[in-house]
Amino acid sequence: MKQIDVVGAVIVNDKDEILCALRSQKMSLPGLWEFPGGKIEQGEEATSALVREINEELLCAIEIGELIADITHEYPNIKVRLMTYFAKIISGKPVATEHEKLQWFSSNKLAELDWAPADIPTVHKLCSKSQI
Repeated sequence: MKQIDVVGAVIVNDKDEILCALRSQKMSLPGLWEFPGGKIEQGEEATSALVREINEELLCAIEIGELIADITHEYPNIKVRLMTYFAKIISGKPVATEHEKLQWFSSNKLAELDWAPADIPTVHKLCSKSQI
């Protein structure tokens, strides 16, 4: 089974809200929420890939924080290794160039969204942190 390595950004704003991206009908897993990001290119570091992907996908620059989760999820046709990191925007305003929409949610609302399966372990970690 083919495996791809991807990165996702848990972008937090000054209100402690998290930026979530709704997958468009043109994408695989349409209508599910995810953390923005994308594939790591061959020879690329995970954090460098995340900075590049957010720049391409959301048209803004981010600063990467700590690693949240490093999980592998097996879909029917592909295995995805997803590494998620905390991040904050340092310039620009997020624009949905690929996703159906972008929306800010407080961490206590994340569990109410219909997430792409690979993102669920990160959601669980974020929800448990918000209850500490």
